[in-house]
Amino acid sequence: MADLSVELTAPNGRKYTQPTGLFINNEWVKSSDGKTITSISPTDETEIATVEAASAADIDAAVSAARIAFKDPSWRDLAPTDRGNLMIALSDLIGKHAETLATIETWDNGKIYADSLGGDVAEVQAVFKYYGGYADKIHGQTIDTGPAKFAYTIREPVGVCGQIIPWNYPLAMAAWKLGPALACGNTIVIKAAEQTPLSILYLANLIKEAGFPSGVVNIVNGYGRVAGAAIATHLGIDKVAFTGSTGTGKEIMKMAAINMKNITLETGGKSPLLVFDDADLEQAVKWAHIGIMSNQGQICTATSRILVQESTYDKFIDAFKKQVQEVSVVGDPFAESTFQGPQVTKTQHERVLGFVKSGKDEGATLISGGEVFTKGPTEGKGYFIHPTVFAGVKPNMKIYREEVFGPFVVIASFKTEEEALEMANDTIYGLGSAVFTKDITRAHRVAKRIEAGMVWINSSNDSDYRIPFGGVKQSGIGRELGEAGLAGYTQIKAVHVNLGSVL
Repeated sequence: MADLSVELTAPNGRKYTQPTGLFINNEWVKSSDGKTITSISPTDETEIATVEAASAADIDAAVSAARIAFKDPSWRDLAPTDRGNLMIALSDLIGKHAETLATIETWDNGKIYADSLGGDVAEVQAVFKYYGGYADKIHGQTIDTGPAKFAYTIREPVGVCGQIIPWNYPLAMAAWKLGPALACGNTIVIKAAEQTPLSILYLANLIKEAGFPSGVVNIVNGYGRVAGAAIATHLGIDKVAFTGSTGTGKEIMKMAAINMKNITLETGGKSPLLVFDDADLEQAVKWAHIGIMSNQGQICTATSRILVQESTYDKFIDAFKKQVQEVSVVGDPFAESTFQGPQVTKTQHERVLGFVKSGKDEGATLISGGEVFTKGPTEGKGYFIHPTVFAGVKPNMKIYREEVFGPFVVIASFKTEEEALEMANDTIYGLGSAVFTKDITRAHRVAKRIEAGMVWINSSNDSDYRIPFGGVKQSGIGRELGEAGLAGYTQIKAVHVNLGSVL
């Protein structure tokens, strides 16, 4: 591994060894065609490290390793409790390496260090422990059909799983997929986003240290059109799980159809947040701010459409603008005072600015932000933008209908509950949603009618790994997290035992 790692010192002074290879069969290897990916720090636009990029042949090697491991007694016949103990051991190792993992995440992605450490890495540790506890609690049932037959079901692992994770929560999204897949006894080929290739490679060494057999988890970097497509189309992969854009999710569905893979997709969103006139305005403002501005607005469930009842609209606008300007401190993601770091890439930065122009051109009112922030750690460098708020937005506007994926929110008004629901549901997406009201009857009534996989009542985006996560419409297929997250990684076998039917 000497030539497949590099010694690095992060901006916060932490020194560590960064793996740069492809992790296949518990070994570090080079890509077969010599292609690489260079990670750029979004904070100052400097190169961090260059890693190997998998070719289709490399994906084939990883799938072969995963298939052999799936059939090998060291994994296939491992007692579920022991499988769970491996996952809990990995959780403990993540805790011991938390500061290094958080450092890599912030350096590579741009999210603030406090969120990387206390949010993302802490959740990763919790998810592996949670699903480690589930490993020996996955079971079938007996079904009474009468005295002539004994029938029972077995929940078996799906097989070799291909997993493709996004750049906004690299480690967390990896854990969401690895956790239930491993608990159920599957083997895995997982590809990180090409924009954020580093933290999952560090995690790979911890997986090996925890004691997982060779080939159970294979971790690759690579370009989506090459490595991602190879995973989606590979005949040796039984399931593909993907988190990312709706457009890419549709392409994955088409490619996965080649052998009718089991699929789980978590895709885009344009989630509404409804504020009724009886809501606690202060709490609605604070949660609405968290719901869109945290993680640089790069959240699939971000409540990026705020709908406010007319009678409280002006008050909400004033209070929300003040909250954004006082709390959303933009700057160095390693600084304790920073709330918002840079966007992940130049492409994403330019995308947000493009939506700012669109909002202005369509006649919406820009009430805050919309400009490049130039006073980062390195003057004039980094993909920073002031948090952006548009009011007076109409449902036909591009900024109301399309996912921006940045610190960018639109605010519109409604008169009645019925109109609020019509506006909330007028979208191709259906991932998250939020409702603010003191009327508990209304809260449950509206929650039932909103077309979304998740509804927060008097909060926003306070997800929990013990609660199912996923969407409807074009926001995805299936669920992750909670007990529901296990369903996509098992298949049910029915066994019929003849106890007396004689021909």
